[in-house]
Amino acid sequence: MIAFVSGPVAALAPDSAVVEVGGIGIAVQCTPNTLSGLRMGRQTKLATSLVVREDSLTLYGFVDDDEKQIFELLQTASGVGPRLAQAMLAVHSPDALRRAVATGDEKALIAVPGIGKKGAQKLLLELKDRLGEPVGAPAIGAPISQGWRDQLHAALIGLGYATREAEEAVTAVTPQAEAAGGTPQVGQLLKAALQTLNRAR
Repeated sequence: MIAFVSGPVAALAPDSAVVEVGGIGIAVQCTPNTLSGLRMGRQTKLATSLVVREDSLTLYGFVDDDEKQIFELLQTASGVGPRLAQAMLAVHSPDALRRAVATGDEKALIAVPGIGKKGAQKLLLELKDRLGEPVGAPAIGAPISQGWRDQLHAALIGLGYATREAEEAVTAVTPQAEAAGGTPQVGQLLKAALQTLNRAR
């Protein structure tokens, strides 16, 4: 129904953004990876997927059509709703999920909050032929080895935190980033940084 939204970013929150479209603010649920690329007042274009429930209409936003497609394909598996699909994309890039399913990597799926060992095994079976092969192109949620500090700092500033708060949060999650072996995921670090900021307030 709504394929994408395009306009200036009017508001940012830890799990959502508001995009102004024709004078109307459209609230869009987003992963930390997608939110890290948004800036207040700047133009953006997000691919979207509308989830209709009896008591709600929820719009989910994605950095590109590939992420949107994976989000919708994940929900074809039994027991996977939009929240869990979004959590999977918050932890893994589309390509990382394709690789996990293609190689039967249970640990990768268990790393997602809400998925246990049995659930991971079931998902691997159900999604085996649905996600396709990894395309190999780096996505915004793919592990990166350089510049994560700058990206994380910019994302926190974009969410409205002061420069000092952003710097302290980056310092707080540095041990976690270094523990990732030089390939931290900005999306996961952003979630951890937001938790430290919430505790500090």
